Amino acid sequence: MRRPTRGKDRPLTVHQLNELLLVSSLVLLVAVAAVRVSSRSGLPSLLIYLGLGVAIGQDGIGGVVFDNAELTQVIGYAALVVILAEGGLGTKWNTIRPALPAAGSLSLVGVAVSVSVTAAGAHYLVGLDWRQALLIGAVVSSTDAAAVFSVLRKVPLPSRVTGVLEAESGFNDAPVVILVVAFAAVGPVDEWYVLVGKIALELAIGAAIGLTVGWLGAYGLRHVALPASGLYPIAVMAIAVVAYAAGAIAHGSGFLAVYLAAMVLGNAKLPHWPATRGFADGLGWIAQIGMFVLLGLLVTPHELVDDFWPAVLVGLVLTLVARPLEVMVSLAPFRIPWREQALMSWAGLRGAVPIILATIPLVTGIEGSDRVFNIVFVLVVVYTLVQGPTLPWLARKLDLGTDRAPTDLGIESAPLERLRGHLLSFSIPEGSRMHGVEVSELRLPAGASVTLVVRDGRSFVPLPATVLRRGDELLVVATDPVRDAAEARLRAVARGGKLAGWLGTGGNESDGGASNSGGSRGRNRRTAH
Repeated sequence: MRRPTRGKDRPLTVHQLNELLLVSSLVLLVAVAAVRVSSRSGLPSLLIYLGLGVAIGQDGIGGVVFDNAELTQVIGYAALVVILAEGGLGTKWNTIRPALPAAGSLSLVGVAVSVSVTAAGAHYLVGLDWRQALLIGAVVSSTDAAAVFSVLRKVPLPSRVTGVLEAESGFNDAPVVILVVAFAAVGPVDEWYVLVGKIALELAIGAAIGLTVGWLGAYGLRHVALPASGLYPIAVMAIAVVAYAAGAIAHGSGFLAVYLAAMVLGNAKLPHWPATRGFADGLGWIAQIGMFVLLGLLVTPHELVDDFWPAVLVGLVLTLVARPLEVMVSLAPFRIPWREQALMSWAGLRGAVPIILATIPLVTGIEGSDRVFNIVFVLVVVYTLVQGPTLPWLARKLDLGTDRAPTDLGIESAPLERLRGHLLSFSIPEGSRMHGVEVSELRLPAGASVTLVVRDGRSFVPLPATVLRRGDELLVVATDPVRDAAEARLRAVARGGKLAGWLGTGGNESDGGASNSGGSRGRNRRTAH
């Protein structure tokens, strides 16, 4: 692999810029179309995007020569910020809260176990020196947020398993980045206790900044009425990026800060929330496509041949020894059943994060960095190809698949500042238990009312006896004091039907028929991977 060049680049002409835009647009369209192929075949879409990059690269039909590892690292970091922000925005607090101790143990104790075991395998079985072996062990010990989020969102797993895996993928980037930077630095590596201290300090700083920025951002967006609904999604993503930048500048974990800030924002009742989720979802797709295609461009396929079997061997150690041992040791205090531990062991998916981290030694120029990158690239491709499609099958074999929960509501909330109220709008989706419920059976709190129903293109003012149907679009006006209670009540009925609250499915009849739903959100999550 060629080293990054430092010479002066000539500025692009208008003609060259037009050609670049054309090629980029075509690649993006092909990548979007590839999602459908991915969803039907069961192949993770990241493999298709990597394949696109390889296809247009120097060994492919495009013949594009790209060897700037430093630029790839910068763009990859930016893409990871967006992906972590999108994942945090879609993470339900009531799902992840019980999983935090287990996820924290996996992200700290588990990473240490994984790095040690994988590095030992790379040293003794493949013959790498200890620095290279530790680099590979650290790089591949991070589960990839994009891969985990995309696969878990189409596999109906128990909430505890999903919560642990999502939280782990959001948390473990931070300690792994610190280890990779330490192992890739020129000169001697710090003592283990120094590394532990750095990790603890950076995680604490990142967590504090992320939670603070997220809370302040949510408070501001709830109390400041912006002049246009399209500004809310931009503001939310900007707040998440501020958390990352502030955490990094303060020598904390920027990745942890952006994930926590986004999670706080995602569980706050913000105006125009479905539009924000859709905007973040689109940005997440663009970040993934751009990042994977660029990584595919960076690799030189003919150089991978010699490192194929070493990568497979290291991957076997990681997948069959290090990851199960990591899960068993980290989760021992939590008494998690063996079937769930087995699924978590197989669901430690790797993706773009390890490949991006493998560019760090390329940039620093330590000896053997090319081989480290090649081994990591092959390992990620091979084992993502094996693990991703087989995860649903394993969940069924372990009897851990669950039925899909009733579809939640994507409630759009627009503040009516002068009227001191909110206009809530939503559609009743397929699978919602609100289908067949009469308007009067919603039992909205005093101060909230269904004012309009749109059905089959026709709008009308509903009566108390009007029966709601799938596909109906509703407008609900609620005063400020009961806005949260009204939204929580609507979500409870969507999940539990007309008897919600009486059957323990949400809603507190003693306080006007609604309670806080714990930050539950109707997430338009990606299911096409």
